[in-house]
Order: sequence, then C-alpha cells, then structure tokens
Amino acid sequence: MNPFLFRRFRNLETRVHELNYIFWECTLRCNLSCRHCGSDCFSSSLTPDMPLEDFLKALDTVPSSLNNANNRIIVVLTGGEPLLRPDILEVGEALKQRGFYWSMVSNGFLYTEHIHKKLMDAGLKALTISLDGTEEDHNWMRGNPQSFNKALNAIKVAASDKRLDFDVVTCVNKRNVKRLEELYSLLSELGVNKWRLFTIIPIGRAKKEEDLHLTKSEKVELMEFIKAKREKGANSTIDVSFSCEGYLGKYEEKVRPVRFFCHAGINIASVLIDGRISACPNVDRDLFSQGNIYRDNFYDIWENRFKPFRDRCWAKQGICKECKHFKNCLGGGMHNWKSADDSNTLRPLSCNCITN
Repeated sequence: MNPFLFRRFRNLETRVHELNYIFWECTLRCNLSCRHCGSDCFSSSLTPDMPLEDFLKALDTVPSSLNNANNRIIVVLTGGEPLLRPDILEVGEALKQRGFYWSMVSNGFLYTEHIHKKLMDAGLKALTISLDGTEEDHNWMRGNPQSFNKALNAIKVAASDKRLDFDVVTCVNKRNVKRLEELYSLLSELGVNKWRLFTIIPIGRAKKEEDLHLTKSEKVELMEFIKAKREKGANSTIDVSFSCEGYLGKYEEKVRPVRFFCHAGINIASVLIDGRISACPNVDRDLFSQGNIYRDNFYDIWENRFKPFRDRCWAKQGICKECKHFKNCLGGGMHNWKSADDSNTLRPLSCNCITN
C-alpha cells in the first residue's frame, strides 16, 4: 500500500479504535524458565492467578453489540503458561458461552492430544506454540531438556487439526539465525502452515542474555530469509512472516503482509495479572497502564483513555526526534519504550529500521 494512503488508514483506525483483541494475563506461573521471558515467570509465583470471575466481570462491561459475526472479539490467554491453570477448561467454556472467540499462547510442554480435544470442545479457536530452534537451541532457550520433544508433539497435534487457526513463533537469536532453513524444513514436515519470527528487546531476563540480541548484519540476514520465502508465494509450503515489532525501512511489506502498525491501545487491550488495564502485555505496565478492573469500568477505560497509544506525538524525542521515518514509524512498537535510568525521560530501547 502507498505509504500516504496507509497513514490515512492508520489515522482512521486510531480514531475509531475498534476493540478486536483482549489479552488476559491469567497466570504468572510457568513450568519453564526461558532466557528471553519478558515477564520473568517462574513455576511458583508470588502473584496468584486472577480468579476467572474477576476477569469475566471486566469482560461483561464490553457491549454485546460489539462482539458479533462481523467483529468477533478474540480473548487471548497468556501468562506465564495458561495450561497451568486448573480451571482452563472452565475458562474456555465461560468465554464460549459469552460468544467470544478465544485463543492461547503456550510453550507446548503440557499440550497433549487429550488436552487438545478438551480445549477444542471448550471453544478454542486459535493457538500459538513456541519453537525456538532445533533441539539443542530450543532446549538451551527454554532451560529444560524435554522441552523440544514436548513442543514438537504439541505442534504435531495442533497442526493436524484443520479447525484450528494455528501458528508457530520463533525467537530469532545468535544461536539459531544460521539454522532457520533447517527449522523451516522441520516445520514443513510437521504440517505447519504459518510461522512468525521475532526478535526481542532487552526486557525481563533478556536484558542479561547477550546471545539473544542480533547485530544489524544478522537482522538483515533474517529479513532476507523471510523475504525469500515470501517471494516464493504459493511455492512456499509455509507462510513465513516477521512480527509487528517495529518499522523496518526498506523491508516494509516484503517480510509481512502489511506495513508496520502498532495496534497496542488501538485494537488491542489487556487485563494484567493484578487487574491493571493496558494494551499488549509486553508494554511497560508501570508507565502505560490506563486503569484497573478492580476500581474502573474496563470498557469505559478503553473508550476514554489510552491517549499515549492513540497520540504518539510524545515519541518524537531522543533518536526519534529528527528521524525522517517517524511519520511511518511513530517510534516503533509501544513495548519498545522505557524510562531512562534515574529519570522520567522515555527512550526507545532499539530501532528496527534498516535503510541500506
């Protein structure tokens, strides 16, 4: 799409801010200890799981007229590992009864054919499972020698069910960037149709993991890999794309189907584990949370707040202040903004723009 027309489209979407996705951080407990975890989750969390009834009270503030056949709002269960909730099937049933589509992001460790059938009966519509490389690389990332085989089994089960909107996500890092072709072949053999690749910013545990962060030349290598797969079109067995992390300069529309647009706070809201209302869960919750379901009406907050997400003029500072790409980038993904050390000044942690 022409950049000018796309900016007009983005402005219209921002003014309307139609709610399409609600992420629910339903637990901070996790059965793995991944090196790149932005939430810094552990198997036992000091923060208890949010009770289902508390989330449902917030969800019930959304007018039923907004959740219809033409605009089905999707509730995405995230964490932590959602399958650690003992009431996960009850959660799904409650969402299905209210007419919401629901999906889940999982590490796949507990995802078996048995639980798959039960989740589908409870209304599961979409699923994302992480696979971060071939066996050695994945287990290194996830910190568990069984993780690769468990994830592989989960992918086999999910990919075989054509009723499910299913994709695999991979965190590209220094260890696996040279083996993406090998991983592509593996996923193709497993019957995977969609594969999203992403890089990470230094938040959570990832701050201390130098092997996770790509150099500029490695990022170019990643973009060229995705571009080549997408250029094959129908001759490629898997739809490979890059995530929505930020504006990519010369690679815009070459590595994903649409131009960069951070939908956080525009079409995406979240309810965090402690009740805070924000956009996608990776956004800095201390800086950008807009309210709390335990004192505020969730939908009223969605309609009448979220100004930092819908007016990005404040982001024209630091390295973004004089950047000629700002009108297309708007400072990148909202999750990329943090406060500078010892001050209240915001700064972007990274820049994804590749110009040469």
